[in-house]
Amino acid sequence: QVQLVESGGAAVQAGGSLRLSCAASGSIFSINSMAWYRQAPGKQRDFVARIATGGTTYYADSLKGRFTISRDNAKNTVSLQMNSLKPEDTAVYYCNAEVVRVGDYLANVYWGRGTQVTVSS
Repeated sequence: QVQLVESGGAAVQAGGSLRLSCAASGSIFSINSMAWYRQAPGKQRDFVARIATGGTTYYADSLKGRFTISRDNAKNTVSLQMNSLKPEDTAVYYCNAEVVRVGDYLANVYWGRGTQVTVSS
């Protein structure tokens, strides 16, 4: 099995910063891309950022310049640095990873349970 566990969510004031982390563990052979999504109350889950194994990054257009995704391949972790936070950034943030398990040939997508970020004005 593979588990993804997010951490770092908190309540902050507008203009503040937070750093989210996600650690993957279990029977992992390799991890392809890792990503962050978020889901605000009453809304669908939206893409935030993705990082490939080699470090290429992709961002939701509206978040470019404020959010930065990074990963540590040796530790199977992915982080999301969030700056200049706004109330509309309030959401549950989910980690996502494409993982090839030991003994498998194809990757499967795994999700964490999420971490709450609340930004007050």
